[in-house]
Amino acid sequence: MQRTGPTLAVAGAGLRGATYARRALETGRARVVAVAEPDPERRRRFAERHGIPPERAFADWRDLAAAGRVADGVIIATQDAEHAEPAVRFAALGYHILLEKPMATSEADAVRVLEAVERSGSMLAVCHVLRYTPYTRMIRELVESGRIGTPTSVQHLEPVGWWHHAHSYVRGNWRREDESGPMLLTKSCHDVDWLVHVMGEIPSRVGSFGRLSHFRPENRPEGAADRCVDCPVEKRCPYSATRLYLSCLGDPDRETWPLGAVTQDLTEQGVLRALREGPYGRCVYACDNDVVDHQVVNMEFPSGATASFTVTAFSPYAQRQTRIFGTAGCIEGDGVRISLRDFVTGEVETYDTGEANRAEDGRHDEADAALADAFIAALADGDHTPLTSDARESLASHRVVWAAERARRTGTVVEIDPHTT
Repeated sequence: MQRTGPTLAVAGAGLRGATYARRALETGRARVVAVAEPDPERRRRFAERHGIPPERAFADWRDLAAAGRVADGVIIATQDAEHAEPAVRFAALGYHILLEKPMATSEADAVRVLEAVERSGSMLAVCHVLRYTPYTRMIRELVESGRIGTPTSVQHLEPVGWWHHAHSYVRGNWRREDESGPMLLTKSCHDVDWLVHVMGEIPSRVGSFGRLSHFRPENRPEGAADRCVDCPVEKRCPYSATRLYLSCLGDPDRETWPLGAVTQDLTEQGVLRALREGPYGRCVYACDNDVVDHQVVNMEFPSGATASFTVTAFSPYAQRQTRIFGTAGCIEGDGVRISLRDFVTGEVETYDTGEANRAEDGRHDEADAALADAFIAALADGDHTPLTSDARESLASHRVVWAAERARRTGTVVEIDPHTT
């Protein structure tokens, strides 16, 4: 007898969409019954994996929408600039929506998404996956329980990783603001949302500094070629595409990402061909990128607490690192382990987040799985409770990002109107 459960459609079967759909398949708690994906080979493989018939495998999300409501929920994992329009369309059809971050690339479009889901009564969860880890739940519980007294300040670091930044934000799909958005939105809306979630309040004022400092033509080494495969200085370059992508071969996880974005031909010849012909083989000093490679955001909360957030390309690819300072204690966490110093006893307590075997790189596979499970549970019960945020909360944290970008560009401190959040 066939198992019953919620049904899902997927708009965008790249890494993110495929990840959430795979979780549904692995757990058997939901069935994927339709897909929209422009890449024909990726669409074919996805449909085959999920047993989707040809009449439910579309080349464009608009064709999926034109078919009407064919599933209970839809996972929208299209490119960033195409988040808002499908969200509005699918909400009008009555779909419940799991929307890859960012919510939209402009504040006006994010408001449109909010209005669409509130008009239709659809549940919407933006993929703020960092909210869904045992690590985050424990830190939030420690803060809310008063274990460190009143929180007064936070230091939070997102170490993007030198090669990850070169892959995604110099050579890749998120390298240009006019094609996706500023890096603080496309990468770090995760972290701004996390700080809001942990602190339990929206900042009232923000300031920001950051720029594109290194990945610029004037920093190109003497004698460097336009492509790494032809470059006489490639072996000495930290950002060698040849070294990075060839080293992925033989590792199933790294063949999926980052190599999967470069080529589907997982041979040395296939990789080298892609590096000669495609965008991922370009010299990092000869690309058309314009997003920042480092940025600091300073926040002041209505309670008087402050936070400093740093995102940088020039680091290992690692988990976020956070220090939260309170009046009776302080917390330090590295995405895996948590320690709390009690100012009364002077003792340091360490906490097991249940993620002892979790990779200490920047991946968040467990959080992806937990988010997919929560969305499926919400669909099954018709209850938003398993989801830790809704469209209104996501809009509020996105507005902090846009305020920070205004502050960075204008060299000012930007006030955030609490009535707009």
